[in-house]
Amino acid sequence: MPIEILQSSKLLDSCEKALAERYTVYKLHEAADREGLIAEVAPRVRAIAGAHVSAELMAKLPKLEIIANFGVGYDTIDTAAAKARNVRVTNTPNVLNDAVAEITIGLMLALARRIPQADRFVREGKWLKGQYPLLTELNGKTVGILGLGRIGKEIAMRAQAMKMRVVYHGRKRQPKEPFVYYDDLTAMARDVDWLVIIAPGGKGTEKIVSRKVLEALGPEGMLVNMARGTLIDEVAMVEMLASGALGGAALDVFEKEPQVPEALFTLDNVVLSPHQGSATVQTRDAMGALVVENLEAHFAGEPLPSAVV
Repeated sequence: MPIEILQSSKLLDSCEKALAERYTVYKLHEAADREGLIAEVAPRVRAIAGAHVSAELMAKLPKLEIIANFGVGYDTIDTAAAKARNVRVTNTPNVLNDAVAEITIGLMLALARRIPQADRFVREGKWLKGQYPLLTELNGKTVGILGLGRIGKEIAMRAQAMKMRVVYHGRKRQPKEPFVYYDDLTAMARDVDWLVIIAPGGKGTEKIVSRKVLEALGPEGMLVNMARGTLIDEVAMVEMLASGALGGAALDVFEKEPQVPEALFTLDNVVLSPHQGSATVQTRDAMGALVVENLEAHFAGEPLPSAVV
C-alpha cells in the first residue's frame, strides 16, 4: 500500500505531481471539513508536506514521522513539539540562495535609484516637463547584514561586486568570514548606510529591528527586509518612513502579509514587493524537489538531505 501523507499547504505543481506519483496525498488546505479529514486519515498518515504545522495538528497524527517543509524558513512549524514527539523536520535550504540574493540587490538598486517611481515618471509624461531628480548609488556605501547565513553570504558577495563595504551582526562572530562583526545591532545600524535583514523568524528575533535600531539607522539610512515581517517594529518603521526619520525601505515581507500597511502605498521612499524572494520557476522547482527528496530518504531509511530537527 502507498504511504499516506498530509499536504498542509499549497505547493508548486511540479512538487504536488511528484508527491502524487509516490504517495497517497490528502490535501488539508483544500478540505471543506479539515477536522473531519484529519480524523479520517490520522491513523495512517506518516508524513506532512508543507508549512503551518502546529503542536495541536501533530498531536492528532499518532503515526507522524516527518514534516517536510517547503521553504528555508520553518518558523510556521512547532519544532519543539516535533522534537518532543520524535518527529523529523526538514527544510529546503541552499537551492534558493541565489534567487533571494539577486532580488535583494535588485530591491536595493530599485530603492537607491527609485526605479519604480522613475517608471511612473516616464509613463505619466512628467519627463516632458523636466528631468528626474538626482539620487544615490550603492558604490562606496556600507551595508550591514543582519544574519550572515547561507543567503546572507551570497548577498555579501554581490554587495562587494557593487563596490560596497560589508559588515554583519548575528548570534556570534564567524572567524572565517572577512567582514567586520558587530555584537550590537544598534551600533551596526548607526555605522551603516544600508541594513539588510535576512535572519530567521520566530520568537527569538521578533522585533529585533526595534525603534531604537531604526533611529540609529536614521534619516539617511536604507532598510531592506528579506526575512520575515515580524523582525521589524512595523508600526515604528511606517511612522519613521512617513516623517523622514528613516531614509527609505525596500520590503519583500510584512508582519501580516498579504495585508500591507496602507500608509506605505503613498510613500516615494519605499519599494514594495509581494514576498517573492525565491519566486522563480527554477528555484521553486528545486525547492519542491528537495521536499520530495527528504521524504524519499526518510522512508528509505537514509540520511535526510536537509534536516533541521
